[in-house]
Formats: sequence, structure tokens, C-alpha cells
Amino acid sequence: MTTLRLPSPGGGSRAYTPRSEPAPFVVAGTAGGAALASRRVFSAAHVVADPYADIGPDEPAAVDWDATLAFRRHLWSHGLGVAEAMDTAQRGMGLDWAGAAELIRRSAAEAKAVGGRIACGVGTDQLAPGPRSLDEVRAAYEEQLTLVEDTGSQAILMASRALAATATTPDDYLNLYSHLLRQASEPVVLHWLGPMFDPALDGYWGSADLDAATETFLQVISEHPDKVDGIKISLLDAQREIELRRRLPKGVRCYTGDDFNYPELIAGDEQGFSHALLGIFDPLGPLAAAAVRVLDTGDTKGFRELLDPTVELSRHLFRTPTRFYKTGVVLLAWLAGHQDHFTMVGGLQSARSLPHLATAYELADGLGLFPDPVVAAARMKSLLHVGGVAQ
Repeated sequence: MTTLRLPSPGGGSRAYTPRSEPAPFVVAGTAGGAALASRRVFSAAHVVADPYADIGPDEPAAVDWDATLAFRRHLWSHGLGVAEAMDTAQRGMGLDWAGAAELIRRSAAEAKAVGGRIACGVGTDQLAPGPRSLDEVRAAYEEQLTLVEDTGSQAILMASRALAATATTPDDYLNLYSHLLRQASEPVVLHWLGPMFDPALDGYWGSADLDAATETFLQVISEHPDKVDGIKISLLDAQREIELRRRLPKGVRCYTGDDFNYPELIAGDEQGFSHALLGIFDPLGPLAAAAVRVLDTGDTKGFRELLDPTVELSRHLFRTPTRFYKTGVVLLAWLAGHQDHFTMVGGLQSARSLPHLATAYELADGLGLFPDPVVAAARMKSLLHVGGVAQ
């Protein structure tokens, strides 16, 4: 195996020898994509850009649909569900509503073809920036909810930048979400995305005080428990998630979106556990599925032994500014051979430094995430060379 020169934190470079074999669970997916038993697990999936598209920074994203759908088949092959058109797909960070709508249609059709579980994001991003009325925000949500339900997918009601900018009281949130839940034909997932993922969502649920916001969030659920399949919490606060899930009405699931503390939250405690809807399960798909299958046997210790070592990589990818974690996710997809290039919609491949990407590679390689470590090393070497790190 070729030795790489990786950038050192203090300057210069250091030698790194990649591993020679992948971890066993990376080689092949579960036959038939059988569902995981003890937890419901979704991976939020990235989109693959079309590297041949000659577009400017203000033009709509160009997506490589074949590669994008192939990646979703990869996740389904391991028994994971796909959370589609979420922030991991660069929703609102390169992918506009027109692109997201096409992504939802195509992925939903693919899910039907292969029998994969899918849930899709419903938001308000067709609205142009600027002042909006609550009626306009509600109508935008309804338009997207209709599209998602027409595809046969489960809906995830995402936090809305437009609502955060328009609502002035907790009642504005209560009234709008109550209306949407009454409109939904099937139980939905409510998504609380914290400002570390999107600064425009600061003060969501009507207050910057998280305790007060939590009470409003729980009131929405308690008034419509039959219309809420579950909640996705992305606040990177494990204790708050545990306390919140203990207060959920019976039958309402908690899907952790905590990319810092997911092993302990999924494992749970004597009072319950979290299911999962995670961006980090995009690069960790095979490993995550293998770990949950161990948990399916009742072996919590074995589950933690598999998943705990991944937290260092996840915390690195999701370091502040957290919203740029997608760059590391796509890097790892390229290195793993799921796409032929490291190009992202919106040019987001430039959002992280070369030392950051090199560390992501090293951590992922150490976990055995690359089906072909030789290919991964060659691709990383080419990126380092272009970035000015002599090899």
C-alpha cells in the first residue's frame, strides 16, 4: 500500500499508511435489504452533482440522477431507510425546491421499485426570501406536503426558514402545525433542526429559550398524537433529547438527529431509546446497519463496540460551522467509490480545508469504511497533490 503525505496540524506533512482491507460489513449489503428489527433507521442521503454541467453559482443545481439513485440503492441494500431531500441533500444550500421536488419524485419511484423505506422532507423553500404572511407559509407547506404524499412517501415536516422569519409568537407555530397535521393523510415526522445546522432557524417554536421552545413543540405533538409518527431532534444535546423522548405520547417515536451522541441515544436506557434519522449514516451506512443488527439480537455491548468508534469521525465532520458537514460526507462517498468525482452542487466542495478533509479520510480509513482502500488512497493522493501537499 502506498504511503500518503497528509498535512500536519502545525504545518508541513506527515506519513500515513492506509489499511489494506476494508471492514467485513462494507463488502456486501444485506440480501434483499431486509428491514432492521429493533430500531427504525433512516440515513439522510446526499446528492451527486453533475460534474460536466457548465453552470454558474446562481443557476439551479445540476444533479447526476443515475449516481444519486445508485447511492440510495446502496443504502437500501443494507436495510436502511432513506430520508430524502433533507439538509444532507443540500436542501437550501445548493438544491432549490425544483431540484428537491424532482429528487423526491425519482427517489420515491426507485423506493417502490426496490421495496425500500423512504421519507421525504416537506418545507417552504419555494418561497423567495423576504417578508411573508403566515398564510403564504402555510400554502407553501401544503404544496410540498401534497407532492410528497402523492408519491406515496412518508412526510417529514421540516423546520422552515420562512416560518422562523414570519412567526412572532408560539401560537403562530401551534396554529400552523396543527393545520398541517390535520391536512396530512398519514402520520408524519416532525423535524426540529437547531441553529447550529441552519442559523436562520434560531428561535424556532417561538423562543430562543430551548425550555420554552420544547414546551411548544410538545404541545403540538400532544394535541395531534395520531398524526405524529415521530420527532427528529437535531440539537446536539443528548440530555435534552432523552428528557424530551420520555415525555412523548405513547406510540410517538423519537428519531435521533444527534450526530455527536447517537450510539448512546440509539442504545437507550431503562426508560426507552431513540430510533435514528442521521446524516452521518450516509457514510456509515453499512457499519450502522451491521451495528443495529447486533442490537437486534439484544447485544447492546456489541452494538456500542461497533458504533462508538465512529463518533470521532462524526464529530469531526460536524464540527462548527456544522452546516458544512456535507462536504466531508461527499468526500467520503467519492473515496468509497459511490461517485466518480469530488464535485458538489453549489461548489460546496470548497467549504472545508484540505487538512480537515485529510483527517476525515484518515478516520474513515481507520474504520475500514472504504470497500477498496487502494482506490480510496489513490483518490485522496490526487486531491492532496492538487491542494499543494507534495506526495
